[in-house]
Amino acid sequence: MHAQTRSLALTVLASAMLMTVLDGSIVTVAMPAIQADLGFTPAGLSWVVNAYLIAFGSLLLLAGRLGDLIGRKRMFLAGTAVFTAASLLAAVAGSPAVLIAARFLQGAGSAMSSAVSLGILVTLFTEPRERARAIAVFSFTGAAGASVGQVLGGLLTDALSWNWIFFINLPIGAAAIALAARVLPADRGLGLRAGADALGALLVTAGLMTGIYAVVRIEEHGAASAHTLGLGALALALLAGFLVRQRRAATPLMPLRILRSRAVAGANLVQLLMVAALFSFQVLVALYLQKVQGYGATATGLAMLPAALVIGAVSLGVSARLVTRFGERAVLLTGLGLLVGVLGLLTRLPVHASYAVDLLPVMLLAAGFGLALPALTSLGMSGADEADAGLASGLFNTTQQIGMALGVAVLTTLAAARTEALGAAGAGAAEALTGGYRLAFAVGTGLLLAALAVAATVLRAKTPARPQAPKTPEAPRTPQTPEAPQAPRPAEAEAVTAA
Repeated sequence: MHAQTRSLALTVLASAMLMTVLDGSIVTVAMPAIQADLGFTPAGLSWVVNAYLIAFGSLLLLAGRLGDLIGRKRMFLAGTAVFTAASLLAAVAGSPAVLIAARFLQGAGSAMSSAVSLGILVTLFTEPRERARAIAVFSFTGAAGASVGQVLGGLLTDALSWNWIFFINLPIGAAAIALAARVLPADRGLGLRAGADALGALLVTAGLMTGIYAVVRIEEHGAASAHTLGLGALALALLAGFLVRQRRAATPLMPLRILRSRAVAGANLVQLLMVAALFSFQVLVALYLQKVQGYGATATGLAMLPAALVIGAVSLGVSARLVTRFGERAVLLTGLGLLVGVLGLLTRLPVHASYAVDLLPVMLLAAGFGLALPALTSLGMSGADEADAGLASGLFNTTQQIGMALGVAVLTTLAAARTEALGAAGAGAAEALTGGYRLAFAVGTGLLLAALAVAATVLRAKTPARPQAPKTPEAPRTPQTPEAPQAPRPAEAEAVTAA
C-alpha cells in the first residue's frame, strides 16, 4: 500500500479513536445541563455515562474476534455507522430513557470500531520505525482526547447547548466512513466457521457486562454490599465458564494461546493497573478544581490542557524515536516512573492551591503517559499473530475499559468515604474533599508502583538480532590430487534456506 494511503488510513483510525474518547469525557461537563433539561434524577444521571461504559467494555472482546472472522474493515465501517447514528439519536433525545438507550448504542458502535483499529494498524505498518510512529499517533489521540473532550464539552455547552456535544460527531463520523471505505485495506476474514462460538460469546459478554455493572454501582451500594458481592460472584462465574468453554470448544471465540505470550498477558495487566490509577487523575483532578478551587467547566478543561499538550508532544515527537533506539520496555519503565511522580505529587494537594506551583508541574509530568502508552500498546500487540490481531486489539481495549471502570468506581468510592469521615470529624467541606482526593491519589500511586513492578519483571526486553560477520574468503588452493566431487551437506542447505 502506498505511503500516502497508509497515512490517510491512520488518520481515519485516529479520528474514530478520537470520537470514542471524546464521547467518554465530553459528556461529564455537560451533565448538569442534561439533568436540568431532561429531568434526570441524581441517581439516573449517572447512567448517561454508565450505559456507554457498560456497552463499550463488555462488547470489545466479542467485536474484536468477529472482526477477525468477518473482516476488520467491515467491522470498523459498521461500528462507525452505528456510533454516528446513535449520536444523532442522543442529540435529539427528549427523555432520559431515549438518551440512555442512545448512549448504550454509542458504546456498542465504539466497541465495534475500536476493537479492530489496532489490528488494522499493525497490519498496515509492518516496518518497526513506521509502526512505532503510527502507534504513537494513535496513542496520543486516545491520551489527549479526554482532556480535549472536557474543554470542548464546556465550550459547546456554554456557547450552544448540550445537544451539540453529540451533533459534533455527525460530520466526523460521516467523513470517517467515506474515507475508510476508500483507504482501509480490504480483508475477507477467516469466516464465521473458523470461530463462531455462540455460547462463548454469550458467556463473556454477560460476564463482562455484569462485572462492569457491579463496579459502576459500587459508589451507590458500597463495595461490601450484597448487591456488589452477588453481582461480582456472578460475573466471575460467567467468566470462569467462558474460560472452560474456550478450552473445550472446537472453534473458540478467544483461543487461549494468545495469553501464553508474556508480551500480551503482561502488557494487558500493566495497562489494567495503569489506567485504573490514571483515570483518577482525569476525574478527581477535575472534581478538585471545580469543588475545592471553584473553577467552572471551561476553566477546568483549560487548566488540564497542558497535560494533553505535553502528552501529544512526547507521543508524536519523541516516543517513536526512543522506542526505536532503546526498545519498548525501557521507554515504558521510564514513562511509568514519571507517572508515579504525577500521583505522588497529588497526594500533597493543599486546600488553597496555586495552579503554577501545585498543579502545573503535575500536568507537565503527565508527559510520562506519552511515553508509556505507545510502548505498552506496541508490546501488547507484538505477541499476537496476524490472524489474531483483531482479538489482541479487542483484548487490549477491553482491559483498558475495565481499568477505567475499576479506577473510577474504587477510587471515587474511597475518596467519598474519606471525605465523609473527615466531615464527621469536624473538617470543613473543602478540607474534607481534599483529604478524600489525597487518599485516592495515594492508592493510585500504589497501583502505578504495581504496574511498574509487573513491567520490570514480566515484560522482557527484546534483543535485536546481531548480523553475523562476513566470512573471510579462503585463498584458492592449488589442486594437487584430483578429488571426488562433494555433495552439498543437507544441514548447510537447510540453514541457508532457513536464513
